[in-house]
Amino acid sequence: MPELLRAEAVSKTWDAAGPVPVHAVREAWLAVAAGEAVVVQGPSGSGKTTLLCMLGALLRPDRGRVLFDGVDLAAAPDPLARRVRLERIGFVFQRGLLLGNLTVHDNVAIVARAAGRSRREARARAETLLARLGLAPRAHLRPAALSAGECQRAALARALVLGPRLVLADEPTAHLDSATGERVVAELRALTAGAGAGLVVVTHDPRLAAVGDRVLTLEDGRLRAAA
Repeated sequence: MPELLRAEAVSKTWDAAGPVPVHAVREAWLAVAAGEAVVVQGPSGSGKTTLLCMLGALLRPDRGRVLFDGVDLAAAPDPLARRVRLERIGFVFQRGLLLGNLTVHDNVAIVARAAGRSRREARARAETLLARLGLAPRAHLRPAALSAGECQRAALARALVLGPRLVLADEPTAHLDSATGERVVAELRALTAGAGAGLVVVTHDPRLAAVGDRVLTLEDGRLRAAA
C-alpha cells in the first residue's frame, strides 16, 4: 500500500513550571500506509496525545516534519493546515466530545457542513454512517440520552463522515467497559480498513494491540517498536 503519512524526527518540548523542561516527544519517526492500522501504547503522561496532535496538525512540532498527502503539516500555513485537518483527517477523542446541545445526527452532519457540503449531502452522509453503526434509532437524541458506548460510536461517525484519508484515535476505549470497548474499536478498524484509510490509535490499554498491523511503544518521549 502507498505511504500516507510520515513523521520525521518529530520532537516537542514543554516548558515545565520547574527548572527542567518536559521532553514530551523526542525524535519520533513513524510511517503509516493507506489502509494500515498502527497502535501506539504507553503509560499516561508518556507523550501519546502530544504525538497524535502533531500527526493531525493540531500542534506544531518544535523540530521535524509531518508529511501527509504531499503536505508538510509542521510547516504549512494555518489556513492550509486547518483545511487538511478538516477534510482529510478524522479525530476520535477520549470522551467523544460531542456537542451536548445538538442531536446525534447533527453532531455528525455539522462536520460535513463545515467543509462546505450541502445540507442534503451532509444529512445523507450522517444517516448512512449512523445506520451502519446501529445508531439510526438514536439519531434524534442528544448525547446526554446515550450510553458511553453509543456516544463513542457517534464520535466514530463524526470522524468518518467526510471519508478521511487518516483517522487518529486518542484512548478510544478509556471510558468504556471491556466488551463495549472491543466492539467500538472493531467497528473503527473495519470502517477505516474498508475505506482504505490509515489509522493511528494511541492507548494505554494493552488489549488494543490486536487491532494494529504494527504496535509501537512511546515512553519518556521515545517511540520504539514493541518488544
